Amino acid sequence: MKRLAIFALTFLFAPLRSGAQETKLLPAPDERYKTDILLVVAHPDDEGAATPYLARALDEGKHIAVAYGTHGSSGANEAGSEQAAALGAIREIEARRALATLGITNVWFLGGKDTASKVVLESLAAWDHGVALEQLVRLVRLTRPEVILTFLPGTFVGEDHGDHQAAGVLATEAFDVAGDLAVFPEQLAAPMRRLEPLLENLRPWQPKKIYYFPDATNDEMFRGKGPEYAVKDIAKSAKQAYWHLALESFLAHQTQAKSYLDSLGKLSETELEKKAVADGWGGAQHFVLGKSLVGGSMTGDIFENIKPDAIPFLRPIISPKPEPPVLLAELAGPWSFYDDFRREHGLTHLWHPEPPEIALQAGTILVIPLWLRNQTSGPREVTLSADLPAGWKLQSGAGKFVVAAKQVAAARVEIGLPELVDTARGKQELREVTVRAESNGQSIGVVKLRVELRKRALPQ
Repeated sequence: MKRLAIFALTFLFAPLRSGAQETKLLPAPDERYKTDILLVVAHPDDEGAATPYLARALDEGKHIAVAYGTHGSSGANEAGSEQAAALGAIREIEARRALATLGITNVWFLGGKDTASKVVLESLAAWDHGVALEQLVRLVRLTRPEVILTFLPGTFVGEDHGDHQAAGVLATEAFDVAGDLAVFPEQLAAPMRRLEPLLENLRPWQPKKIYYFPDATNDEMFRGKGPEYAVKDIAKSAKQAYWHLALESFLAHQTQAKSYLDSLGKLSETELEKKAVADGWGGAQHFVLGKSLVGGSMTGDIFENIKPDAIPFLRPIISPKPEPPVLLAELAGPWSFYDDFRREHGLTHLWHPEPPEIALQAGTILVIPLWLRNQTSGPREVTLSADLPAGWKLQSGAGKFVVAAKQVAAARVEIGLPELVDTARGKQELREVTVRAESNGQSIGVVKLRVELRKRALPQ
């Protein structure tokens, strides 16, 4: 009987002992969304700035995801009558179709407002800067890119769209904080209960490199600052040139350029290639190296030194700001922002024009924003004046102003721009504007800005 009792107990508890030894596999990040390249741009069709290279990267087996800052809802519609939010909904579909022709299906939209301006600060405000950054950091942690590609954050003569700049600013910020445990920690916290609606259980992620493409008319000054890729090479898989694959992708953007795309359809293959070269599709593709946390050469391949393993989070090296004089007048607005931005994000090596520059539509108003700094113990009178090219008119902002003690005050000088003399050329050579600030007969600042007048341009 004793043996039977022992056998019965053994049989009874055997399943419990076996169950206690089972090992459960905890869930890992979803590998379907792990990417090699995250492209961050502003509007549907902006991906065209990089699609020749993306076609090459896909041909080499790379995984790519794209994040758009806006739906591009403020533009014209060449394909239908829809406008505003309805147009944005269409352009989202067009963007997804364009990327799908290349084989890219992981596509996200941050939902920022399409902002027609050259001022990056206006775009960041319209996008709700903090919210947009939180969304982009989430996407970096979700997709875990090795490399980020985006617009060069800076202001240059060119289209220089503020939204393009905002995409570059946010991508740089996300590059620098997505690996930081203290930034948006709710994204990293594990759920405390089943079906937690707020905590996301992502992991921090430090991308290894960030590269930029400039939104400038003349990109010669950026040559040699990063890798260069031929676009006429033939893809192994599609048996077409990379520029051709990029142009085929662009065909989806009917609302943006239907008339242009229809004209391409009437060309022979030889004529199409000539047209593509003339329109910029056939030229070599250049990138600017922003940062590499894994070494390598400036002009080496984008994936030089990149290995699949994660790397530790690394804070950017901040360059100290020189101590300013106690009395100072300096250029404000996007130009002073970028001076601080490059220093705070370890990007002081990036080329930027000196004096600063901008392209504006002739017959409009040029606004020159200023900071007037008075760190003395008493109020100071400051006199502002401007030296202008012939035919340019000072509208407001010159004269005498009092800046209180320990105050940093905002001021602005407004200048009326003349019409173009030779409208057939569509633009005018760069002209220089100088704003001078004096206090008690002494100069406290000279601000120079070079301006190109164009027949058409985004507003300042």
